[in-house]
Amino acid sequence: MDSKKPPAPPKRRSHAWFGKQDRDGFVHRSWLKNQGYPHDLLDGRPIIGICNTWSELTPCNGHFRELAEFVKRGVYEAGGFPLEFPVMSLGETQLRPTAMLFRNLASMDVEESIRGNPIDGVVLLMGCDKTTPSLLMGAASCDLPTIGLSGGPMLNGKFRGKDIGSGTGVWQMSEMVRAGEMTMDEFTAAESCMHRSKGSCMTMGTASTMASMVEALGMSLPENAAIPAADTRRNRLAQLTGRRIVEMVKEDLRMSKILTREAFENAIRTNAAIGGSTNAVIHLIAVAGRMGVKLDLDDWDKLGADVPCLVNLQPSGKFLMEDFYYAGGLPAVLTQITDKLHTGALTANGKTLGENIANIPCYNREVIKTPEEPFMASAGIAVVRGNLAPNGAVIKPSAASAHLLKHRGRAVVFETIEDFHARIDDPDLDIDENCVMVLKNCGPKGYPGMAEVGNMPLPPKVLQKGITDMVRISDARMSGTAYGTVVLHTSPEAAAGGPLALVRDGDMIELDVHARRLHLEVSDEELAVRRAQWQPPEAPKRGWYKLYVDHVQQAHLGADLDFLVGGSGAEVPRDSH
Repeated sequence: MDSKKPPAPPKRRSHAWFGKQDRDGFVHRSWLKNQGYPHDLLDGRPIIGICNTWSELTPCNGHFRELAEFVKRGVYEAGGFPLEFPVMSLGETQLRPTAMLFRNLASMDVEESIRGNPIDGVVLLMGCDKTTPSLLMGAASCDLPTIGLSGGPMLNGKFRGKDIGSGTGVWQMSEMVRAGEMTMDEFTAAESCMHRSKGSCMTMGTASTMASMVEALGMSLPENAAIPAADTRRNRLAQLTGRRIVEMVKEDLRMSKILTREAFENAIRTNAAIGGSTNAVIHLIAVAGRMGVKLDLDDWDKLGADVPCLVNLQPSGKFLMEDFYYAGGLPAVLTQITDKLHTGALTANGKTLGENIANIPCYNREVIKTPEEPFMASAGIAVVRGNLAPNGAVIKPSAASAHLLKHRGRAVVFETIEDFHARIDDPDLDIDENCVMVLKNCGPKGYPGMAEVGNMPLPPKVLQKGITDMVRISDARMSGTAYGTVVLHTSPEAAAGGPLALVRDGDMIELDVHARRLHLEVSDEELAVRRAQWQPPEAPKRGWYKLYVDHVQQAHLGADLDFLVGGSGAEVPRDSH
C-alpha cells in the first residue's frame, strides 16, 4: 500500500477567513451562514467574487442582476462558491458632471473591495463606458485571477423604417432640429425608438469599444464584445464565464499573465480595425499603468495608424452592433489582421489569441470588410502635436471629414462650456465654416473630470448653409458615438496652464493630421505675455472633487490619480478581530 498522503489542497486567500478552526474562523463562517449557505461551500472551494455594477441609474447595466445569476450557475457547476458584491456604478447618461470624474473613485472601490474580502478570483460585470476601465483598473492593482464579462449592446434602434444608433442618432437629429429640418415632436418620438432593449449603446461608441478591448486584451471569453444583451447567448456566455473563473483560480492565471505589453499592442491595433472610440486611448493607458506596463500616447500612433478600419459601423459607417455580431463579431475582425497581432498572447480561456480566432468565418462583408478592400484605409487614432499641444492631442480620422484633416482657420474661443452654450446660437456670433472652434477648461482638472463635450454642436448660421462639420479643438473628450473633425485631449489642458489656455479670438490655428501637426500661429513672446496674465481657475475646496483635482494626471498619462498608478497586490490584510 502506498503510504504517501495525497497532496494538500492549495491554501487560497479565502482560507485565511474560512479555513481557521478557531474563534475568528467561527466568526467568518457563522455570519455568512445567516444567508442559508451550507458548511461545505466554505470548506475549501474557490471563492469567486462577482463584481457587479448593476444600478437602475445606469441603464446600460440595468440587466446585471439577471446576468449575475447565470455567472453563479457556472461557478457552482465548476465547484466554486460565488459571492456577489456591488461597486460604484457609473452611468454615462445620468451622472453629472461626467462619469469620467468618478472612474478613478470606482476603481478604488473595486480594488479595496477585492483586497479586503475573502476572494480567490473575480468576475467583472461591466457595460456602460466607464464601468469597464474602472473595474479593469481596480482589479489590475490586485492581480488576482480575473475575467471580464460585458453586458452586451442593445438591439438596433428602429425609427420610421430605418435603423438609428444610440448617441449617433441623437447628435444627428438634434442638429436637424437646430437647422429647422426636424420638428421637436418628431425628435421626441424617436426617444423610445432608439433604446428599445436592455444593453449598452449599439453603435461603436465607448461601451462597445471597451467591450472589444476586453476581448482583444484576452480578458474575456471569445465573442464577449458583440453578443446583444437581449440575446440568450449573452446568458450562455455568462454561465461559461462562471465556469472558467473557477479553473483560472486553480491554474493561478492572474491578470499579469494576460495583460502584457503584447496584449495592449493587440488592443491598439484592434481599436483601429473596428474604428473604436478615442476614449480607449485614455482608458488603456490607465489600465497599463496599473499593471506596470509601459504604454504611452505615441504607441497609439505608431501601432495603430497604418491599420485599416474594417468595420462599417456607426458613427463612422452605416451598421450597428447587432449587425456586427451576426456578421461574425470581433473574432471575424481579428482573423483579418492576424499579421498585425501577437497571436501567441495568452487569453482568459487558457488558449492563445491565435487559437481563439483560427478559421473564424465572416457572414457579411458589407459589415466586416477585408484588408484588401477596407472600409477606410489607415484610419487608426492619430496623435497631433505642436505648440498648442506639447504633450499631444488625439483625433479620429475615420469619424472626421477628409477635407478638414488639413485646415487653417481663425479661432473662435469659448472659455467654458457655459460660455459656449450662451453664445453658440447667437446669430451675431462672428463665425463661419472656415473658423476653428476652441473650447477651454474641460479637461481633467478643468471640468473637472474631462467631460464628453468636445464634439461641440455647430452654430445654426453654419448649419443652415448645409455645412455639417467644422474643426473643433478642446481639452475635453467626446462620446464614442459622436463624429466630426474634432481634436481632443489637448495636453496640457487649459486649467493646468497649458497653451490652450492662451488662445484668443482671431488667432490662426493650423491642423495637419497627415503631418501630425497642431500649431497656434502666435509668437513665443506674445504667448509669454499672455501666460503672465493668465489666472488658474478656482480649485475645489473639499471632498472627492478636491482629491481628484489635486492628484489627477493629464490626459496623455491616462488621467489616473498619481497615487493609484501601479498596484499593491492582494496580500491578505490583517484580521479584523
